[in-house]
Amino acid sequence: MSSVTIADVEAAADRLEPAAIVQRTSVERSRSLSERCGADVRLKMEHLQRTGSFKTRGAYNAISRAVDGSGDGTDESEIDRVVAASAGNHAQGVALAASGAGIDATIVMPESAPAAKIEATRGYGAEVVLRGNAFPEAMAHAQTLVDDPGTRFVHAFDDPDVVAGQGTLGLEVLDQVPDVDTVLVPVGGGGLAGGVATAIKSRSPETRVIGVQTEGASTLSESLRAGELVTREEPDTIADGIATGGLSELTFGLLKEHLDDVVVVSDDDVASTILLLLERAKQMVEGAGATAAAALLNDDARDELDLAGETVVPLLCGGNIDVTTLKEVVTHALVDRDQLIELSVRIDDTPGTMGEISTLIGAERANIRTVRHERSRPDLPVGDADLVFEVETNGPAHVDRVLKAVREAGYEVEWTAQEG
Repeated sequence: MSSVTIADVEAAADRLEPAAIVQRTSVERSRSLSERCGADVRLKMEHLQRTGSFKTRGAYNAISRAVDGSGDGTDESEIDRVVAASAGNHAQGVALAASGAGIDATIVMPESAPAAKIEATRGYGAEVVLRGNAFPEAMAHAQTLVDDPGTRFVHAFDDPDVVAGQGTLGLEVLDQVPDVDTVLVPVGGGGLAGGVATAIKSRSPETRVIGVQTEGASTLSESLRAGELVTREEPDTIADGIATGGLSELTFGLLKEHLDDVVVVSDDDVASTILLLLERAKQMVEGAGATAAAALLNDDARDELDLAGETVVPLLCGGNIDVTTLKEVVTHALVDRDQLIELSVRIDDTPGTMGEISTLIGAERANIRTVRHERSRPDLPVGDADLVFEVETNGPAHVDRVLKAVREAGYEVEWTAQEG
């Protein structure tokens, strides 16, 4: 089995440096996250790449090697097409790299892939084929399309050239933050984590590299416990970029050798992190892009890692979030923070009552988003109804003021559960 060495990563860095396709992304300190964990948190803004993610690094390295004949023994005239499977970000990286090399690209994506990622991939000139509900199905179909010697399959993570290209991000972090103590990296198929860990541990062995996964896609932690690869046919997480269903032998070997630890966060943590980064850092990231930083909000992960006093760099590796997903994530996070609630008010079903209660809520500077009138529930007395208001607030203290105002007006009101 091929592996990846620091020499491979350094060669990839030399290959990327003169190319205009991959840029050196900035590092910025996060005061909010630093205060949360008592550390000096520096955000690596990899989501600001042209394609919105780190994936262009690995795709460009693999495709440029294939085209110039240094990757698989072919010469330029023999490579005229690449095929890949992706949930979105690898797709865009491959499409852009193929366009730059003047060759065709066919990308297979799951039907559940975000619309923004599908359209962006097509925008870079690739043919997009939608197949299956999850990444494993898209992968299986993509592998059937490699039907002639002139086609190169560019795997999202089970490819040494791709992993070496992703590892250049680790070299960049060390160059920008030479005193870094801990690097937090999201783990899906393990290409980014494997490459970054290889680079950092080779150059700075004392720096910790911590993998971060979500509960619905925690195949690395499960594989480490089992001592062998564990896969999930349908990973379930809002971080679609790491919903690969498993690692490869290549990446699993690299992570076992170089990774210091792996922690697991919830989708709630990821949603909260997306909102925090949007509000405080003015950065919009997707689920996978927020996963590493989410470890700083998860109490168990933060306690396990003991980051106090350290310089910590979470990799914000992707920013391709579509508007529908952003709306769902923000709504979920607002519910979790009690800034979006439901109030159920029992009333005599007479004209003008809804207006009176709406005035009470508005007088407390809370905003009513929706209201529904329930008259047919079996527990309602004849002539009564429930008004259910969806209300935006500033948080729990504001909710208490609204409840008090409605109750003091003589109404029976309950703060009911709101699904995010």
